[in-house]
Amino acid sequence: MAAIEGMDDPHRNGRPPEPRSDEALMLSFRDGDARAFEELVSRHRRGLFNFLLRSVQNRSRAEELLQEVFLRVVRSKDRYERTAKLTTWLYTIARNLCVDESRRAKFRRTTSLDTPRKGVDDEGPAMVETVAADEVPTDERAAAPQIRQRIARAIDLLPEDQREVFLMRQINGLSFKEIGDIVGAPENTVKSRMRYALEKLRQDLADFNL
Repeated sequence: MAAIEGMDDPHRNGRPPEPRSDEALMLSFRDGDARAFEELVSRHRRGLFNFLLRSVQNRSRAEELLQEVFLRVVRSKDRYERTAKLTTWLYTIARNLCVDESRRAKFRRTTSLDTPRKGVDDEGPAMVETVAADEVPTDERAAAPQIRQRIARAIDLLPEDQREVFLMRQINGLSFKEIGDIVGAPENTVKSRMRYALEKLRQDLADFNL
């Protein structure tokens, strides 16, 4: 009996149990397992925050949007169905929040064109201070702060549809198919946006011989 019981032990032979998939954790959370939700937050918090921060360029606002992402997950848990990768769902929520934020920012800029400029946001590090050198295709010289600033500014100047694809692919490591599902575009369109983004960055950073 002991031998048979041992066959059901996930730690037999010293091997830890396989980690549950995101989708399995979400189903457990839907069924009332709060620890499953904590595990999901732990897995995805950093990646989502980096995407939000590089999109809205304001640390405080990115934190607020991150909380909103997980709040929407909580509100939708009873309706969750395992029909797509959870990562796709999470980044779709985050991306939609960024789109809404961008629209509000454009509206504020439009309505304040006649208002004297008061200065830049000082609520936290700007994007130029947070992009690491190993997150873009450059050589080891990108360790210099001024080069990181140039790279970050070049990313920020990309058209919005190209920038979001670049960030999700280069920073968050999502596949082109996942990105296509998130932004609602065919995979080939996503690949084209990535290609245009890289070409634009190479042009803007030509003096670095990328």
